[in-house]
Amino acid sequence: MFNPDLNQTPINKMPKSVVFLIILIAFVEAILQLGQKGLIGDQASIAWRMQLIQKYGFFDTIFEWMRHNSTYNFNGLIRFLTYSFIHKSTMEIIFVLVFIATFGKFIAEVFGDIAVLLIFIFSGIIGAIGFGVFSNGTFLVGGYPAVYGLIGAFTWVQFSIQRMKGETGFRAFHLIIFFMILALIYNLVYSNNSNEWIAEIIGFISGFCISIIIKISKEKFI
Repeated sequence: MFNPDLNQTPINKMPKSVVFLIILIAFVEAILQLGQKGLIGDQASIAWRMQLIQKYGFFDTIFEWMRHNSTYNFNGLIRFLTYSFIHKSTMEIIFVLVFIATFGKFIAEVFGDIAVLLIFIFSGIIGAIGFGVFSNGTFLVGGYPAVYGLIGAFTWVQFSIQRMKGETGFRAFHLIIFFMILALIYNLVYSNNSNEWIAEIIGFISGFCISIIIKISKEKFI
């Protein structure tokens, strides 16, 4: 017999880490949108997005300059973190928020809130480093590399479950293969010469590996 829980919320409660990331990213975008429409700020507010990208986006030229001169200042290093919270379009940010809500919630339920933040932040940072090493003369903004880190963590959990069942674990990688095929088609159709996929792949690998480290650390201290 159906016996509903009248005290249960109609929507599953989102973990604090997921709510924090969504609010932070949405807040930045909301300010940029309001400025772009002239609802806040002055005439210069129309260009806030470009100014924010120039000041806090990750640029390969700045990365190479720091490497060649062995000079790592705060303004250069902070870009490894901040670029993940700046986006080029509304459509891009919608996908990022959906992925954070979906995969972030799953990871938080498995590893906890701190793990979600660690995976998101460090996958983004490592993705930017890889982007700087393997690309040339381009810039990087957006949360995709960090989000792919969450997908990497999700993949590792699924891989572990399948291995415990005696399976090969290959099915766990179907999702990332699907996303990479979509990215390839998008780049071909729209003639997008961006090398962002490099950061995304490295972000995925980072999230996968960080999950292993978190799992081992949890077992060690239990």
